[in-house]
Amino acid sequence: MKYLALFLFAMSSFAASPQVIPLYQGPAPGSEKWDWPETMTFGPNDTILRIGNVTKPTLTVFLPDKGKANGTGVVICPGGGWRILAFNHEGTEVAEWLNSLGVAAFVLKYRVARPGDDGEKDKTVAAARRKEAQAMGIADAVAAMKLVKARAAEWGVAPERIGIMGFSAGGYTTVGVALNPDAASRPAFAAPIYPAMPDDLKAPPDPPALFMAHADNDKGVPPAKTSVRLYTVWKEAGGAAELHIYSAGGHGFGMRKKGLPVDGWTDRLKEWLEVQGLLAAARR
Repeated sequence: MKYLALFLFAMSSFAASPQVIPLYQGPAPGSEKWDWPETMTFGPNDTILRIGNVTKPTLTVFLPDKGKANGTGVVICPGGGWRILAFNHEGTEVAEWLNSLGVAAFVLKYRVARPGDDGEKDKTVAAARRKEAQAMGIADAVAAMKLVKARAAEWGVAPERIGIMGFSAGGYTTVGVALNPDAASRPAFAAPIYPAMPDDLKAPPDPPALFMAHADNDKGVPPAKTSVRLYTVWKEAGGAAELHIYSAGGHGFGMRKKGLPVDGWTDRLKEWLEVQGLLAAARR
């Protein structure tokens, strides 16, 4: 009941209960032996819902009012360092904002590494678990893209207007999907926000349009080593890309206003979506 109450708190701004869909039929591939219980907690001094020990990936579906829906959809990947997912801060709050623009949103609860046991005290073990979680997160996001495309008609979105966005570790996941040349999961656009970045960056053929936002004073994930590098790779491949680096905002700013320059990033994203034609109603 406690976990249910936490989840309902995160969903409280939505008029109707969102639909939660298992990402896979049966155990998730590659982690069939994972059987630890999922956790939901809030920090001692914040209202960020942290979901950990994810073993059963899901998509939570948030649809806009039918009168406002424009046929665009976005898979959202919350961040959390591959240890937890900041599910409301970088997930459901983003979905609420996208719904206000007429965009359907699909919050991905992807697999993360199990924290807090004795094995993690060994740096080699911890690094291996992190690498495993990174690969599984990308696999879950690829599966999510395929699922949303397969059920696009049911959810009122156009398959050619489905994108992906993510934050920090979720930005890493987002980039992993954007780099994937598989047409079945290829996003129409991608928006990695203060993303961690894979070491190997090679743009796929005909790269999807890219939007990025980062704070210059992000100490944990410096933009010069991540977003700037991705922007350069994208432009060298002939891809469309827009990058905003704000003087202040730190890491993990999400959707919440901080009275800092970075507060305007959602306005820039809205403008970018408009320029891409993604906020106008899709032709049927």
